[in-house]
Amino acid sequence: MKSAAAPPLYLASASPRRRELLAQIGVPFRVVAGTVDERRWRGEAAEDYVRRLALAKARAGWRGLAGRRPGPVLGADTVVVLGDELLGKPAGREEALAMLARLSGRRHRVLSAVALVEGRRSAVRLNESRVSFRRIAAAERAAYWESGEPADKAGAYAIQGRAAVFVRRLEGSYSGVMGLPLFETAQLLREFGVAPWAAPAGKPGV
Repeated sequence: MKSAAAPPLYLASASPRRRELLAQIGVPFRVVAGTVDERRWRGEAAEDYVRRLALAKARAGWRGLAGRRPGPVLGADTVVVLGDELLGKPAGREEALAMLARLSGRRHRVLSAVALVEGRRSAVRLNESRVSFRRIAAAERAAYWESGEPADKAGAYAIQGRAAVFVRRLEGSYSGVMGLPLFETAQLLREFGVAPWAAPAGKPGV
């Protein structure tokens, strides 16, 4: 267990997937609100964009502590990249079906960045995964939309849900595609004194 004297961890995200993933590695946390402008800058590389947003979310969460006990704030961002185009959350049914049609039978990248902020100290890690979809028939795409899963997901799919049947090959981090790369997250947490369930190699559990 984490020492009672250790600062609490705050999560600057409303994503239930990120909550589940932090709980999976045994990290207690509290959710803190924070909003950021998620527009992509002109000419900004996808990798720079996702890093910038993760850090901006963590900083917004830090500002939102508003008198609470201080502790590191975790922010994260995930984007689906097809070519040089970012596929975010679909605005509605037609956009979701169009995204799934474009991903059908092709390989795309998923970039997930995680950031921690505590006062003036900050750090960011980036994970890149590659996902190959089989061909998805129009009827399947429509049925998948009706399941409700694509509505709030980058790229209009959830790898941990029904879209798992579309995935022919995954190269990289399953948790990263879900929205929080746990390997990189655990690295950052240890740097900031917040230990997940697995202690650093060669040391006893904490």
